[in-house]
Amino acid sequence: MEGDAGNTVHNGTGHTGTGHTGTGHAGAGHAGAPAPGTEPTGAAVILRVLRVSLHVGFAVLLLVALVRLLAGGITGQDWITLLLALLLAAFYLVGTVLEKRHAAHRTRFDPRPYSAWWLGGVSLLWLLLIWTSADFVWLAFPLFFLQLHVLPRRLALPAIALSTLFVIGALWFHNGVGAPSGQAAAEPASVAPQLPMVLGPAFGAAFAVVTGLAYRALFLEAENQRLAAEELRRTRAELARTQHNAGTLAERTRLAREIHDTLAQGLSSIVLMGRAAEKALDDGEPAVARERLRVVRDTAAANLAEARNFVRALQSPDLEDGSLVAGLLRLCEQTEAETAARGTGLRCRLDVEGVPAELPAAHQTVLLRAAQASLANVRAHAQAGTAVVTLSFLGQDVAMDIYDDGTGFDPSALPARPDGSGYGLTSLRDRVAALHGQLDIESAPGEGTVVAIRLPLGQAPGPNAAPAPASGDRK
Repeated sequence: MEGDAGNTVHNGTGHTGTGHTGTGHAGAGHAGAPAPGTEPTGAAVILRVLRVSLHVGFAVLLLVALVRLLAGGITGQDWITLLLALLLAAFYLVGTVLEKRHAAHRTRFDPRPYSAWWLGGVSLLWLLLIWTSADFVWLAFPLFFLQLHVLPRRLALPAIALSTLFVIGALWFHNGVGAPSGQAAAEPASVAPQLPMVLGPAFGAAFAVVTGLAYRALFLEAENQRLAAEELRRTRAELARTQHNAGTLAERTRLAREIHDTLAQGLSSIVLMGRAAEKALDDGEPAVARERLRVVRDTAAANLAEARNFVRALQSPDLEDGSLVAGLLRLCEQTEAETAARGTGLRCRLDVEGVPAELPAAHQTVLLRAAQASLANVRAHAQAGTAVVTLSFLGQDVAMDIYDDGTGFDPSALPARPDGSGYGLTSLRDRVAALHGQLDIESAPGEGTVVAIRLPLGQAPGPNAAPAPASGDRK
């Protein structure tokens, strides 16, 4: 409880207001105490040393007074002095132990609201002791520090001044008025206190005030360091949570893009081809049904390979055995075969402009996924007769245009759909933006569609570049 040391300096100027009972103090055991699991700071170590020194000083001064009392023999009122000294030691010890236990375990009894009452009890016992023996007046010096620590400054300074007067009065009383008769003749009782009796306690009080103020400043620094360390820990924890959430969201976005551009499109094609095969069987055309089932088989095999690559986090199977140009050629052939199996007869071709160059894996995947999704849209929605994929190598950039002569649409009027479709354009824009590229969609009802992508080469991918693929869905 004495350990409310330094807690009067939370605002750097001491307490203000009325009715202070010490409830705002944290305790000297708290002052500068490091948080659990952290190393104590230099200021915290100094505060701990000062706190221990305060307790040791009080105990030593009390022990010296008791030794002098016992050395002279216990007679008369000396028994009362001994009882008061033991009571003071016990009262002081109980307060410090309770404060220390609360400092170590905050869930235990908090003695801080009673610190002012505890200080009052210590002071009262001390006053009774100095009235019975001058040997106990020197306990005033640790008491000065307790008054500074427990009381607000506006009360601590008058209390120290009053305690100093009591010390001077006790010394004068025991060396003058209360002196034996033989000494009283040589040194009359009415004589004023001698200069050492005044200067000693006065300088001691002044030293205690200066040291107490320095202690407050040191406590404030230690408290600020503790708060800064706690804020840093909270910030790190929040940053870790934010990064974890961002990573989770990025991974979900990556999987959504991959599933949308590969598995979802493939499964949609399988469903359509399965229906077409059933219709061919109903019409008595087993050769046509067999051809459509072959498309189903090839599409399912391709989607199975894509799913396995998701697990291994590898690039698309269409890019494993050749370049992007070869992958786009296979895509055009697959598109023509699928539409032929459906009976719509879309003609798809690939044009390459410029000198083909080796592209980064992320760029190849983005362009291939964009072509896959765009051609899937052409098959499903455009009712087009021709689709042209143009891959252009432009030195520092690579560009790809996917054109179809179908029905077209209004890019600014694409409603979100509850079945999860309509995600393609958003996905495509995110993928292209991750590689610092540019996406343009030109279309109008009845005028066909052009999806134009331009990617810079030699530039580091953005934070979302890992899921590199792209899509240009109108759905």
